Amino acid sequence: MVKKRVAVIGAGITLFRRRLQETGKELSHYAVEMALDSAEMTRDDIESVVMGTAPDAFDGIHMKAENLLDGAGGARKPYTRVFVGGGTGVFAPIGGWWHVASGLFDTCLVVAEEKMSPCYPHPQTAFRTIWDPIITRPLEPNLVWIFALEMQRYMQIHNIPKEHIAAIAVKNKGNALDHPSAQLAAKITVQDVLDSEVMVWPVQRLDISPPSDGAAAMILASEDVARKYTDDPVWLDGVGWSLDSAYWTNRDLYFPEYVATAARMAYKMAKIHNPRKEISLAEPYDPFDYKEAHHTEGLLLADKGGAPKLTVEGQTFRDGDQPICPSGGLLGVGNPIAAAGLMKCCECFWQLRNEAGKRQVPKAETAVAQAWGDLMQIGTVTVFRR
Repeated sequence: MVKKRVAVIGAGITLFRRRLQETGKELSHYAVEMALDSAEMTRDDIESVVMGTAPDAFDGIHMKAENLLDGAGGARKPYTRVFVGGGTGVFAPIGGWWHVASGLFDTCLVVAEEKMSPCYPHPQTAFRTIWDPIITRPLEPNLVWIFALEMQRYMQIHNIPKEHIAAIAVKNKGNALDHPSAQLAAKITVQDVLDSEVMVWPVQRLDISPPSDGAAAMILASEDVARKYTDDPVWLDGVGWSLDSAYWTNRDLYFPEYVATAARMAYKMAKIHNPRKEISLAEPYDPFDYKEAHHTEGLLLADKGGAPKLTVEGQTFRDGDQPICPSGGLLGVGNPIAAAGLMKCCECFWQLRNEAGKRQVPKAETAVAQAWGDLMQIGTVTVFRR
């Protein structure tokens, strides 16, 4: 039984860039200060802190959550790190929700940080030892070709043309032109995507989000405390998470059941009965363009295999019937693993507060954010409401 309703009352985000000069500690500090300023709070008003950050190898610092503690405002406060791979950015506010909904704390500062640049020669290096040492590692896999297998399966099962997938990259990079933190905003065409370098077929360079550095922060508060700071809170009314088998070779990858399970949990909590009619906008995790479509279907916002066509028809544009990634997503804004998911939660907050500027979706009342981590394995989902 939830003891307290949880509100979001502030959010902040740094630039997303490759090779930022600031340390992870400094990036966390900047995001925290922006979130506190937006809520008109100080660190003294914060009772607890949740830090979301992915592999230590990215920052190049062992036990990096401890290193980030003071920059994230966690000194002399209850401080918790959550880490579920790429799902971390949405799991972090779920951790904060537990803190506040339980009645243990009235306020929680949620921070997510990632510096991928220090991982040389490329962030992919961090994943060389995550594979099963007997079955998979001898193949010398990397994440791009694993996801190329998933993308190929998804397209093959549903007979989806590559042009329909490419349209998602065009939409998101275009949306990101209006995002002040964006790393790879661009006005491109479907043909630009199809002409870009092949990484591992069918994945091409413009199908993929960039490695990034960055941080984001969000402030959660119980209902009675939130009313002291704002007349316009956004409610975190539903949370969900699911962990599937680590053996991706044993599952049919055409549908992300781990997302659907988490989505059903979050929708049930938020009393969302028909998500396609009741969700005003969605921010699914899109490290690849096909993953936006894949995860949109996992969020039960489209038929299986039907999401790419929605973009081709314009329904997922900001002014469409079902806006998807109005922020520009990871494809356009950038992908600092843990911070990327929290960026999506922040976007939901700004959209529902009518503070998204040129990115604003008309008449936004409810929003869902989702992130995904590990080997097609974990789904994390949050539902926000005005």
